[in-house]
Amino acid sequence: MKHLSTRRRHPLAGFVVVVLGLVMMGALYSAFRPATADESTTGTELVSQGRGLFIASCASCHGLNAEGVNSKNDTNFGPPLIGVGAAAVDFQVSTGRMPAARPGTQIDARTPVFTAEEVRALSAYVASLGPGPAIPSADDYSTEGLTAEQIAEGGQFFRTNCTACHNYAGSGGTLLHGRYAPPLLDVDPKYVVEAMITGPQAMPIFSDKVLSPEEKRQIIAYLQSLKEQPAYGGAKLGSLGPITEGLWGWGVGIGGLVLATVWISNNGARAKKKKTST
Repeated sequence: MKHLSTRRRHPLAGFVVVVLGLVMMGALYSAFRPATADESTTGTELVSQGRGLFIASCASCHGLNAEGVNSKNDTNFGPPLIGVGAAAVDFQVSTGRMPAARPGTQIDARTPVFTAEEVRALSAYVASLGPGPAIPSADDYSTEGLTAEQIAEGGQFFRTNCTACHNYAGSGGTLLHGRYAPPLLDVDPKYVVEAMITGPQAMPIFSDKVLSPEEKRQIIAYLQSLKEQPAYGGAKLGSLGPITEGLWGWGVGIGGLVLATVWISNNGARAKKKKTST
């Protein structure tokens, strides 16, 4: 005990304690840090290729080092990308939203500008700038093995978390300030997962603490089941709810009644009697 007490009073004891503390902090960070892209997307050569593409096509809006760019009015022109992760880049670039054709309230999906290999390189470069969500693997959005009960639960998750914006049938909907929630039935399942974990544009982020990976898979399975679901009430009318139903009711229903009333008034017994009397 005397020997240990003497060691504690050694001038280097404090330094040793600090070094050990830093080593432990580094180990804990490595164990619990957010998921990042795998080794295939973080190679030095791939990152270097991605940086070249980024400087040529993205830096004018997002900054030379992805630090973001503000306009003259101090409004966000291109947001910073440090820490958004490879999944955000894969979603935005693979769906053709980025690079944007023009600034706007919301960027529409269009034909991608970059090839799949170039998207991997861009994703790898942005992922190298800071930890963030990795590109989902096929297992993250596979619906194989899910039972009918699990798909039904996916419908409950969807109606609870998604229908306020995307409509009860996944047909999309209008939001405030010129924004909208796109339809989901024809979206690649990988992009559905990426949207949930990165929160593009007006969409909130659904982390694994909000919706587990299994629940995300169940939602995807439910969306796929909607494509095969028959229209139990008749014509789907775009599955847009009271909007198209109301237009159909007023345009066809009420309009038909008005036309019938006009026809009866012009061809009824009183109308014929007036015509014969004149």
